[in-house]
Amino acid sequence: MRKFIAALATVILAMGVQAQTDSSKAAPAVSEPAKAKPAKAKKDWSKLNLTGRPNDHFMFQTGYETWAQAPDTIKLKGFGRHLNIYLMMDFPFKSDPRFSVGLGLGIGSSNLFFDKQEVRIAATTTNLEFRNVADTNHFKKYKLVNVWAEIPVELRYALNPENTNASWKFALGVKVGTMVNAHTKGKNWQNSAGNSLNNYTLKENNKRYFNSLRMAATARINYGPLGLHAAYQINSLIKDAVGPQVHPMSIGLTVSGL
Repeated sequence: MRKFIAALATVILAMGVQAQTDSSKAAPAVSEPAKAKPAKAKKDWSKLNLTGRPNDHFMFQTGYETWAQAPDTIKLKGFGRHLNIYLMMDFPFKSDPRFSVGLGLGIGSSNLFFDKQEVRIAATTTNLEFRNVADTNHFKKYKLVNVWAEIPVELRYALNPENTNASWKFALGVKVGTMVNAHTKGKNWQNSAGNSLNNYTLKENNKRYFNSLRMAATARINYGPLGLHAAYQINSLIKDAVGPQVHPMSIGLTVSGL
C-alpha cells in the first residue's frame, strides 16, 4: 500500500512539473515598450561656413533671341542671338544663406537678322521704316544690332549653399540697362534674282528710334556652373508712336562661376 501511494504521488508530481513547463512555453512574451525616436534637430543655416564658396561672380550667357509681339510686316529670319557678359557680387542672407542677392554690371547685346528687308535707322523720317527690298538690289545678309550697358539684380536660392559648384541654383531677377549702340550691317550686295554684284558692306549707326532704357525680367536655373536662362524685355524696344511695339525675348545657356 505504501508503495502504491508513493508511486501515485510520484506520477502526480511529474504531471504537475510537466504542466508548469507547458504553461511557461505557452505564455506570450511581454514586449518592452518601443523607445521614442529622438526629434531631429533643426539645422541652423546661420552657422554655415561660407568661406571660399563660389558665388557666380562671373556670368556668360548666349543663345536664341527674337521679338515678341512683332507684326507680320517684320520679316525676321535665321538664328537671332544674344551675348551677355556680367560681373556679379553675391550677398547671402545671414539668417539663411541658401538665399542671396546678386548684383552686377555688364554688357548685353542682341543680333537679329532680316529676310530681304532693311531697317532704316539712319533715315530722317518720323517713323522707323522696315523697307522690303526683295524686288530690287539688296544685301544678302542684313542684321540689326543693339548693345546695352546693364545692371542685373537676382534673388538667388541654392540647395547647397556651402558648395554651389555642386548644387542646383535658381534665380529670379530684373536687369536695367541703357542703350550704348544701335547699328545695322549689310553684307554682300546682290540683285533681285539673288546674283552677287560685289562684296559690299554697309554699316549705319543711330539710336534715335529706340528707347534708351531697357528693363527686362530674368530667370535662371543652374547645376553648378552650367545652366539655362530666359529674359523678356518689359518695355518696348522701339519708342512709342515711331514704330511697332516689340519686346525682345531670349533663352539660352549660362556659364557662371568664380
